[in-house]
Amino acid sequence: MYKDTSENFVQKTVENSHPEIGEVKLPVKKGIKKENIELKTFLRHLPDVVCLSHLRWDFVYQRPQHLLSRFARFGRLFFVEEPIFDEVQKPFMQISTRGENIHIVVPYLPHGLDEEQREALQRELLDELFQNQSLEKPILWYYTPMALSFTDHLQPALTVYDCMDELAAFKFAPPRLKELEQQLFQKADLVFTGGQSLYEAKQKQHRAVYAFPSSIDKAHFSQAKESLTPPADQAAIPEPRLGFCGVIDERMDLELLTEMADARPEWQFVMVGPVVKIDPATLPQRPNIHYLGGKTYQELPGYLAGWQVALLPFAINESTAFISPTKTPEYLAAGKPVVSTPIRDVVRPYGDAGLVHIAGTPAEFVAAIELALEQHQDKVWQADVDAFMSTISWDQTWQGMVELLAQASEQKKKQG
Repeated sequence: MYKDTSENFVQKTVENSHPEIGEVKLPVKKGIKKENIELKTFLRHLPDVVCLSHLRWDFVYQRPQHLLSRFARFGRLFFVEEPIFDEVQKPFMQISTRGENIHIVVPYLPHGLDEEQREALQRELLDELFQNQSLEKPILWYYTPMALSFTDHLQPALTVYDCMDELAAFKFAPPRLKELEQQLFQKADLVFTGGQSLYEAKQKQHRAVYAFPSSIDKAHFSQAKESLTPPADQAAIPEPRLGFCGVIDERMDLELLTEMADARPEWQFVMVGPVVKIDPATLPQRPNIHYLGGKTYQELPGYLAGWQVALLPFAINESTAFISPTKTPEYLAAGKPVVSTPIRDVVRPYGDAGLVHIAGTPAEFVAAIELALEQHQDKVWQADVDAFMSTISWDQTWQGMVELLAQASEQKKKQG
């Protein structure tokens, strides 16, 4: 079983922990009593966690993987993805593992099913999973309200809705999403949001809504400050390199990218990430725009190390109104100056604190990049970034969530 030796999980060892887990350590932050008996007891007896997700575990390593992998240090995690439709005679669940205690569950369904048939089969397959894996009263952790259509009969220990995006505003959002989200609000014990703007939009829809903006694995991205071997597909691209890493979809301001590339043909725009939900043929093609495709989480520091400036060229539209880009602190941890369009959760707090340049038009974006190219020598900015980054981590975000889970669990026990 997993033995936590991470230096980020510090200070307090759980006495008499399960022998199969070994010494597990709880992160301790300012204001939290070291003798937090409820928290220690909760983690020692942590139920299995079953996550229902619209994202695939192996797609882009982001918020769900950071948070849920920490639960897997204390017990079993089952990450249930959306179905894959294939030429199958009989529906089935494929289960694979990603290290200790992490189980990836993918339903395979035949083509040609209507919505009612899809939901019925997923319900049946999930019931089989619960029976075969002896899943009794797990924590149900939702990333998509759509999963409620085939899980509303389950009796979990706790129900959590980690609302990381306003999914109803995304391209191809299912028509029933808003309706099912309201039902999920009724069932959830806790609602977490992926940013401050999303919290402000959801706070009146549930009695227990908490903002947990996406955080940072500083040690991982700080590798970009070191001398790393340049990736082969980036090494030949001239400098200065201005980079973006993440999903390239309807949220990207392609017109902005085009105008910048035309305005500064000597600048090289490096776009790292998969193209999703938009036709790749619509991407602007210029000699100084380079699409390098998706990369693994482990590869990202190597790419960031070769950039002079990191970009957040998001469009300002309905689909970006509530996003809180995880890549903002990742860029900063990598030591890169950042230029962003005025995304609200980037303006607050990063822009307001002077850590990130905010630009609303192509001309402003170009001017901001010119300033950012000189920022490597700015010791005051570097000190401000370091001070801000010292206050956030995925460990702290996860602990804050677990403390609320422990409290909610205790309340449910008292209520009978």
